[in-house]
Amino acid sequence: MSQNIEHVKCLIIGSGPAGYTAAIYAARADLKPVMYMGHEPGGQLTTTTEVENYPGYPTGVQGPKMMEDFKAQAERFKTDIRYGHATKVDFTGPVHKVFIDENTEIHADTVIIATGASAKWLGLPSEQKHRLNGSGVSACAVCDGFFFRGQEVAIVGGGDTAAEEATYLAKLCTKVYMIIRRDELRASKAMQHRAMNTPNIEIVWNSETVEVHGDKMVDGVTVKNVKTGELRKLTVTGFFVAIGHKPNTDIFKGWLDLDETGYIKATPGSSRTNIEGVFASGDAQDKIYRQAVTAAGTGCMAALDAERYLAAKGIH
Repeated sequence: MSQNIEHVKCLIIGSGPAGYTAAIYAARADLKPVMYMGHEPGGQLTTTTEVENYPGYPTGVQGPKMMEDFKAQAERFKTDIRYGHATKVDFTGPVHKVFIDENTEIHADTVIIATGASAKWLGLPSEQKHRLNGSGVSACAVCDGFFFRGQEVAIVGGGDTAAEEATYLAKLCTKVYMIIRRDELRASKAMQHRAMNTPNIEIVWNSETVEVHGDKMVDGVTVKNVKTGELRKLTVTGFFVAIGHKPNTDIFKGWLDLDETGYIKATPGSSRTNIEGVFASGDAQDKIYRQAVTAAGTGCMAALDAERYLAAKGIH
């Protein structure tokens, strides 16, 4: 039972590039947005070290510093930013109910969802050590491949994303090992053909990663053949995991239209969902690009859509 009920004009759930951009636009439009930052304040970028592909940072920026800049800009325009995690929603009526940490109930005229997505990892302690230290493990080749140009790297995964990222890395790196647990790729025929016909991609079939090596930086990975048990060490300086992402949308199941993997379906060309007054932005609805700059763009769209929705409803 909620102890506190509060009514707001615009509620933003999540605090990555999409959430903060939505907050900046919503606040400047006098929507007086309230943001709950969620279980990972700042989103995936807070676990990223160097960001070199976001416009406006000519010498690059650390991910956490970049998100602090976003937060400061949203606060400058009086966004009410709060710690808290949305645990349940009720979208049955014209006023949308969102429950925060089981004890606060927010009634919102508009809701902007910016809950993001989380990369799936293998779960190896050595993988997590290097991921958290920013020392050679990544889930985004487009984001981090540049740092490994002229080097040898490995990538895990057999789907379209893995095949696409392997061919992207092959343009930058001297050698790309593509580690596949089965004896075939799950990727589409076109992507299979592209990966298998790229000269500097070596596909390591029937194999799983058992260890990521290196003290301060990755210097190799050991793979095990699942059929023979044979171990093989690959000398690489980068290790990419491309086994998928999970959108953080579980609380919206049964309310919003989701695709088969849980991404929110938005009306093409907008941020509108199937529920009036509820808008989706960022990686919670984008399984294709998954970049900070595209997330920020959809955050802008969501705020503009929310503003127009409220104006049409005569809510001031």
